[in-house]
Amino acid sequence: MTGPAPAAGTVLTVDGLSVDFRIAGEWTPAVKDISFTVGKGEVVALVGESGSGKSVSSMSVLGLVGGNVRHSGSIRFHDTELLGLDHEALRGIRGKRIAMIFQEPMTALNPVYTIGRQIAEAIRCHEPMSAADARTRAVELLTKVGIPEPERRVDSYPHQLSGGQRQRAMIAMAISGSPEVIIADEPTTALDVTVQAEILDLLRGLQKDLGSAVLIITHDMGVVADLADRVIVMKRGEVVEEAPVERLFAAPRHDYTRTLLAAVPKPPTPGEAEPVPEATSTGGTATATLRVTDLEVEYPGRLGEKGFKAVHGVSLSIRKGEVLALVGESGSGKSTIGRAIVGLARATAGSIQVCGTDVTRLTGRRLRAFRPTYSMVFQDPGASLNPRLSIGDSIAAPLLVNRTADRAGARARVAELLEQVELPASWAERFPHELSGGQRQRIGIARALALEPELLIADEPTSALDVSVQATVLRLFRELQDRLGFSCLFISHDLGVVELLAHEVAVLQHGRLVEHGPAREVLARPRTDYTKRLVAAAPVPDPARQAERRRLWREMAA
Repeated sequence: MTGPAPAAGTVLTVDGLSVDFRIAGEWTPAVKDISFTVGKGEVVALVGESGSGKSVSSMSVLGLVGGNVRHSGSIRFHDTELLGLDHEALRGIRGKRIAMIFQEPMTALNPVYTIGRQIAEAIRCHEPMSAADARTRAVELLTKVGIPEPERRVDSYPHQLSGGQRQRAMIAMAISGSPEVIIADEPTTALDVTVQAEILDLLRGLQKDLGSAVLIITHDMGVVADLADRVIVMKRGEVVEEAPVERLFAAPRHDYTRTLLAAVPKPPTPGEAEPVPEATSTGGTATATLRVTDLEVEYPGRLGEKGFKAVHGVSLSIRKGEVLALVGESGSGKSTIGRAIVGLARATAGSIQVCGTDVTRLTGRRLRAFRPTYSMVFQDPGASLNPRLSIGDSIAAPLLVNRTADRAGARARVAELLEQVELPASWAERFPHELSGGQRQRIGIARALALEPELLIADEPTSALDVSVQATVLRLFRELQDRLGFSCLFISHDLGVVELLAHEVAVLQHGRLVEHGPAREVLARPRTDYTKRLVAAAPVPDPARQAERRRLWREMAA
């Protein structure tokens, strides 16, 4: 299939592309007659909600969609038609001339091979080179993408690297052939703000150095404002708007685009907002739902090795009915503190008082009897819900385990909880795989609220959701918190979400508390350099404002 010749400077042309999947014997459309181009050296962002067809469109470029699929239309790289291209010819383009950066490097990288071996293999697939020379080249690439100690890290396995380092290793593999086009599928999802800023800065620098075109797939409009030259907005498999980035953010034409932009939480710029008074509570310190004092958590070493101390003497408290946000980079100890509070990690020193009771001293029956007082919403609802249980059974489990209701009472309570999280009571018979990510997260919230806890621990509950679903979940969470009055420790790296929800913010660095105060005061007028860097690293959906934040972040990071 051939179409019109690409315009001068165009490296990738998608013309009338449709993609259908065969499901239960019928063809279901995923992408419907879309067209766009990517020019040499241009950064094009493909945005939209989950299920909009953006990843399917990008994967189709390299023939990575799967077997139960049919395509129509045209995808051309320069003058070469990619749809229907034989395997050997496509293999010569894949990785060498068009490269892919996948969303989750832990699943894209082979866990049984070192990253050096995997990068070297990608090099030798396209260039005649000895193993020794390929290893040397792998070290050079790891150096280029900013991995520390590349001569040592080249022999590391994926699980031995942090999330940001794994993503850098994936980028090193992608640029190993100096590609003309780089397709980046959600390259910063679930990374903390400073690592995200580093990855975006790296992609921007590599794009300029290599002269590559970049097609970035994302739901993060802050990332779009930071990186893109042009934006293509997709909804339900169709392109609904296309515009240069400045025009799209300044004057979006489609209602759907306006909805996406309105759903993005916007963190303040340091010094831009007035300080707010400390949040009021229903009483003094005696009303604290949670009081953590001098908490330390140490993970034991293996085979006689020295243990790792993840939390160093942290003290904090949450008053009745308030939300305290715990923020910091990956590895700062946020999730460890949350897990220690609910008993999933052992406190090695200090105390954790929930409603005046030190839970670190409770064991056996006393601990089980006290457990309904607090609950947890996990980061990944897909992993935390049992796939073999219906969502009704998952929500009812805390009620039945703690014997607070019989089966008839549990069914009635499940229906009530589903209505509270704005899902139909009839969905109780459905299974987790039948729900979207946002719907599964609502189930996680409903299950956590089943026993009407005094304290809720929410660990990154919206980190992997697209912006409109995130906005819905956050609105629901805020309404439930206002209505039910539970206290909450909200663990997050998204400062826009924190500013929207939290009364107070505690900032962690390397397991130590470095700043604590009213949320808007900490975020708008941070005192420590570390907090200033966190705030400056968070992208905002405004190209001009984001350019200034990028400049400020670079100055702080220098």
